Amino acid sequence: MGKQDGMTYAPKGKPNQVVQPGEFLFAAIALDHGHIYGMCNGLMEAGGTLAAVYDPDPEKVARFTDAYPSVRVASSENEILTNSSIHLIAAAAIPSERANLGIRSMEAGKDYFTDKTPFTSLEQLELAKAAVKRTGRKYMVYFSERLHVESAVYAGELISNGAIGDVIQVTGFGPHRLQADNRPEWFFQKDNYGGILCDIGSHQIEQFLFYAGCSDAQILQSKVANYANPSFPELEDYGDATLVGNTGATQFFKVDWHTPDGLSTWGDGRTFITGTKGTIELRKYVDVAREKSGDHLYLVNQDGEHHLSLQGKVGYPFFGELILDCIHRTERAMTQAHAFKAAELCLLAQQQAVHLTSRENVR
Repeated sequence: MGKQDGMTYAPKGKPNQVVQPGEFLFAAIALDHGHIYGMCNGLMEAGGTLAAVYDPDPEKVARFTDAYPSVRVASSENEILTNSSIHLIAAAAIPSERANLGIRSMEAGKDYFTDKTPFTSLEQLELAKAAVKRTGRKYMVYFSERLHVESAVYAGELISNGAIGDVIQVTGFGPHRLQADNRPEWFFQKDNYGGILCDIGSHQIEQFLFYAGCSDAQILQSKVANYANPSFPELEDYGDATLVGNTGATQFFKVDWHTPDGLSTWGDGRTFITGTKGTIELRKYVDVAREKSGDHLYLVNQDGEHHLSLQGKVGYPFFGELILDCIHRTERAMTQAHAFKAAELCLLAQQQAVHLTSRENVR
């Protein structure tokens, strides 16, 4: 679904069920971003049962039930939150509303799984931290550019097995196709989407923390701009940042809304990882002018040069691990500290960013 449009991109993988049908029930609330489909696909492939859906917009609900005909449509959010059989709430609300929905879900005794970015302000982050501590529930985040990309999953396995030694640098490119005519009004309102580094930049910072094994990092510099969209003055169509982690590893990343129409997919997402004994390059969604398939991994180390085509070969273990974490109260899929630290750093990068109002500013 949605290979041309990142907002509707919803990967599907091979089923890897960790629970029996009916053993782990989840519900979808807030269908504002198309990532909800990828989130639901992943949970269902891991054995989760999609029990209910609610959104105040009947058109969004109709599209959702077309994709998942067996789901029950709830009459209200409260109907879902008060249903004791539902374990987890999956949600893709307007970014500025994600924190409040998460707090309501956790207060109702549910674990919460939200699309990125999980917050648009540091105040929201602190409120969510307090709610997690108070309720003991999880506030997990769909960082899809690592969790729902097979080459990115396999890169993590290679690194953990020592294939490139200690990670010392990560460079990330996260271009996206804008398709402004297909975007909702809130997408162009900074108070609602949070800024480009807060939004799609969150993917990049999360990957850095994960691959480099960092529990914290410092924002050295960050920049944002609106280079080509004057009709949307609150849109930031470009951003970049440089970080140093508490392991000494560094990161540079850039994100933008400038994918050209001639590209066969919504964005040529790439990640470059340098270790003390080798390098990894990920070409996540396309191998430009070579193959329109994604999930290409290039590994160079003491054993030579390797190209691995991983589409359909690795799967997406995060979703099954998340379900088991919710059942057993463990943290194999992602620690709460990691999710919150990635969120904090993208907010700080956004807060500290220098705004370049035109190309003349960088001359």
